Parts: sequence; structure tokens; C-alpha cells
Amino acid sequence: YGAMDGAAKFVRGDAIAGLIITVINILGGLAIGLARHGMPFADAAATFTTLTVGDGLVSQIPALLVSTAAGIVVTKGGMEGSADAALVRQLGGSPKPLAMAAGAAGVLALMPGLPTLPFLALAGLAGGGAWLRYKHPEQQSTDLPALPPLPSEQPISEMLRIDLIRLELGYGLLSLAGGDSARLTEQIKGLRRAIAAEMGFVLPPVRIQDNMQLAADTYCIRVKEIEAAKGELRPAMILAMDPKGGVPDLTGEQTTEPAFGLPAMWIEPALKDEAIFRGCTVVDPASVLTTHLTEVVRDNVADLLSYTETQKLLDELPREQQKLVADLVPSQITVGGIQRVLQSLLGERVSIRDLPTILEGIQEACAGNMRAIPTIVSHVRTRIARQISDSYTGPGGYIPLVTLSPEWEATFLEALTGPPEDRQLAMAPSRLQDFMHRLRASFDAAAAQGETPVLLTSGAIRHHVRAIVERMRPNTPVLAQAEIFARARIRTVGTV
Repeated sequence: YGAMDGAAKFVRGDAIAGLIITVINILGGLAIGLARHGMPFADAAATFTTLTVGDGLVSQIPALLVSTAAGIVVTKGGMEGSADAALVRQLGGSPKPLAMAAGAAGVLALMPGLPTLPFLALAGLAGGGAWLRYKHPEQQSTDLPALPPLPSEQPISEMLRIDLIRLELGYGLLSLAGGDSARLTEQIKGLRRAIAAEMGFVLPPVRIQDNMQLAADTYCIRVKEIEAAKGELRPAMILAMDPKGGVPDLTGEQTTEPAFGLPAMWIEPALKDEAIFRGCTVVDPASVLTTHLTEVVRDNVADLLSYTETQKLLDELPREQQKLVADLVPSQITVGGIQRVLQSLLGERVSIRDLPTILEGIQEACAGNMRAIPTIVSHVRTRIARQISDSYTGPGGYIPLVTLSPEWEATFLEALTGPPEDRQLAMAPSRLQDFMHRLRASFDAAAAQGETPVLLTSGAIRHHVRAIVERMRPNTPVLAQAEIFARARIRTVGTV
């Protein structure tokens, strides 16, 4: 097809050149006849125009033949057999083309100046062939291809598959994901890239579908088919928020920002400039939904790391790191064990992008006869202390800390029971309630100073303290002393 395309372009150029040459010949012939031979204009035009047009028609015959041949070959491309057989089969397979050819030849025979007998003979042959084909139609082949099978019912196994992440939209929000300005889908693509760069693994695809059972302006975010978050949007409006945390002094519908629970206001797009002038942050509905989805994904990212994804991460390591994987799996730990370690890190929003260092930490822990996952995780966290410290370093260049008092350290240590590899916390509910009350007071005081601190404990109780803090303050990081990088700057802003 590429060769024929080039040939067709050449033929087209040749035809255009022939037409230009014909015009030049006519003008040149008229000039020579009038100026050199002294012929009248009518005689010069009759003589030179007739000769030039005849020569031009003859020069166009090759272009006509090549173009016709190219068209026949291209249209025959999807058929089997030779081109001549296909041409005869198509022209003679139905009486209609032959009848049309006979009629055209008969009309040409009646035109003055054209040879009558050859066109009449051609019309007779084509007409006879059409009559014979009409009386004796071509028999259809009995070896017809089998009809495609009817679509079967959807297998039950397909119905059992679950979506890891699904975004359900009410019918009033479908415009955010469809149409010419599908801003939501583009932002979700950006979200997947951001999560991959931040957390170290590719987020599963987010399925977007409509749900007529939801209210028109309501959306629902599901993780593994379970509702994880729900919210409302106003697709024809924009959301304005006061960075100071108050309700914006604007005309609109008062609401709450779904991702962080901040007071906000739905306003008309015409008020956008006024809101910006008053210092408000203005976002469109698609961005509000994407921000909420981002926070839900970060809160549930550990559940999204499956066994298959873990194996894929190991397989995609550079070739020089494959020896480490071969020494580690399965002789020292299984892929499922590595998955649980990575899930524990992701559950506390620790990136697993530096997977080689994490695997080295797992190998060291296994070589030291550590078999319990919490113990392995604790050792791995010390190996990536630089990364952890950097992630919690504030704008001032230091890590704000809320430390645990020696009394509470001793209380937690005394409450641990069981073997060293599987210690359990057995503390009275009243003491736990007292601890949470004091913790909340310390963090609220630090927040009043503009700090976002982390809780610092000893390595022996960090895992258990984190399990308690997670219930009341899931976004509060808990670090062990060994997880603070040696050259990191720290500042104590409170004590529990």
C-alpha cells in the first residue's frame, strides 16, 4: 500500500504537469500562429487548440490506466486469489454491473463522432452476459462460515471479582467524568503518578461508574467494595475555604470540605475573583473530589498492596538486586511475609520506594533469628531512619517532638506480657483513657504553637503505643528513638 501510495502521488503530479503543459501549448500555439504566420485568431485557435487538446488527452491515458489499476488492487486487497479472477468474479457474479455497462456502451454508440459498431458490439456482449446471469444466478457456496456463537451469560467468576478502588457518582456528577472536559479522569491519572512517586508502588486503576441509588450530587469511594468515604459536590459551583479555618464571608451554601473537615462555602463561579481577593482558597468540584480520593487512598494504601503487587515489585527490581531477592525468598522469608512488612510500613505512610534497603533490613532481621513481623518491621525502620526523619522534618529544618515521660515508658513496659517475639499489651482501660487524654492535651498545645509534632518513644514499646494512638489519632506518627537519623535536627515541643 505504501508503494502504491507513492505511485499514485507520482501519477497525480504527472497529470497536473500534463494539464499545465497543455495550457502552455495552447497559449504558445496562439502566439506563434498570430505573430509568426499571420493567421486570423479563429484559424489559429481552431488549429493549435485541436492539436494541443488531442496531445493532452493522449498524455493523460497512462495516468488513467495506472489510477484505475491502483484502485482495483486496493479494493481487492481484502480478498483471496488473483486480481484478474476477483475482477471477473465480481463483474460477472451479478447481472447489475453487466447491465449498467451495456447501457453505458449503448449510449456511447449513439453519440456522434464515436464508432457505432464497436460500442454496439460491446453493449450486446455485456447485455447478453447480464441476461444469462439473470436467468442462471450464481449458486451460493454451501461451505458458509459458521455463525458466531451467541454471547453467553457472564461467567459467575467475573461477577465475583471486586474493584480495589471504585468511585461511584450520582447522575448529577457524571459530567465531571465525561464529556469534552473530563477533568476528573485526568486528575485521577495524576493521582496515580503522584502515589507511585510518593509511596513507591503503582496504585491499582480507579474504576468510575454511575450509581443511580445515590443522590444526584453525591459520590461514594469504595475500597475493596466497602464504603470508605462519602461526600457531596455542587458541580455548577466552586468551593471557597478560608486558610485561617473560619467560614468564608461570602454569599453561598455553607458546607464542610470532605477531605479534612474544614468549614467551606459553595459559591457561584462569578464570585471567584472576590473570594481570591479576600484571601480564600478556591477549588473546582473535580479537585475537591480528587483531594478526598487522595486522602482515602493514603489511609488505605496498605490494603491495596496485594500479594501479586508485591511479587511484581520484586520482579521489577534492577538486575543487580535480583541476587538479594534470590537469597531472601523463600529460604528466609516468603513473599507473603515481605508483603506484611511492606503493608506495615505503608500503614504508617512510610514510602517503600527504597525497596532494596528495605529488603536488606529484612535479611538482617531474619539472619538475627527475628521471625515476628513487628520485630522485622522495627529493624527495617531503623535501616531507613534517614528517609523517615526527612519525611517528618518541618519547614524550620527540624523534627518537632512530643516525648513520652519516663513514667509512661515504665507503665507501658510493665504492661507487656508474653514471649519476646510476641509481646502483648495488657493495660487497664482507665490507664489507656488517661494516656489518650494527656496525649491529646500535649498535641493540642503543640498545634497552638503552629507545630505538627511526632510522638517519640523507646523502640520496645513503639509498636504498641502506635496501635493505641492509631485508634484516636490515626495521622499522628509514632517514632522510636533509633528511627531518628543521627544528623537530623530535633526540637522537643511537649511531653506526655
